[in-house]
Amino acid sequence: MTIRLTLLAGLVLMALPLGAQTPAPPGQALTLSKDLSRLPQPIPPGIATAARPTAPDPNAIRVLLSPGLETTLVAQMVGRIATLNAALGSFVAKGKPIVTFDCSEGQARMQMAQAEHAAAKETLAVKINLRKLDAAGDLEVSMAESAVNRTTAAIALAQAQLGQCSVTAPFSGHIVKTYVKPYQGINIGGPLVDMISDGPLKLRLNVPSKMLRTLKVGTSFEVDIEETSKTYTAKITAINARVDAVAQTIELEARIDGKPANLLAGMTGFARLPMPR
Repeated sequence: MTIRLTLLAGLVLMALPLGAQTPAPPGQALTLSKDLSRLPQPIPPGIATAARPTAPDPNAIRVLLSPGLETTLVAQMVGRIATLNAALGSFVAKGKPIVTFDCSEGQARMQMAQAEHAAAKETLAVKINLRKLDAAGDLEVSMAESAVNRTTAAIALAQAQLGQCSVTAPFSGHIVKTYVKPYQGINIGGPLVDMISDGPLKLRLNVPSKMLRTLKVGTSFEVDIEETSKTYTAKITAINARVDAVAQTIELEARIDGKPANLLAGMTGFARLPMPR
């Protein structure tokens, strides 16, 4: 009898519809709806998506474009700047004046030295004639000669100081930074301008020292410059004679083939060098 009742109860439960089973606890349906809302939704057609950034080449090496020559011109004298021919980015030919100083005091010093020199020469001539007449001794003549030599040296010193009144370009290039303004006072050693040469640029890069066995002067490689978004062919021109013991790298210099007009000093990029096997 017990077995029949159990079978009958099971048949009744199987006959019930699914909706008649025990309902979900309150709030469970709401939680399920929230979970479904967190899933990625399909993108409607016609809407563009941002491209996923590509990973950089692990073998790419950072490079820097540097000028062939660069220097900071400094003042060689204490004075006041009279003229400044150095606009930012302007070209200056070799030997052209960039900064001139007010040298009125130096010019007056030169005139004084020249006058003293002329007087010393006349005195020497008189002493020599007097010695011929036994009216002057050798000591007087010697002192007059010393005065001539002293004034000659004073003239040379004044000329050297006047030569420092104008700072000229040591090579043809461009002004990339100015430190002074017209009529400004400056001391000896004060910076005036920064210059870079107008010649071809060079690439500077540090590579792992383990690459030395595959690199030599003349090795070609490609370099991507970020500012121009272009690829150029370059060749190694110099390899440093010392490895950085801490970073285990070695410095290289290279030059880009040709003379691309759109490249400037300070641009950066990545080089792809042959990797050792």
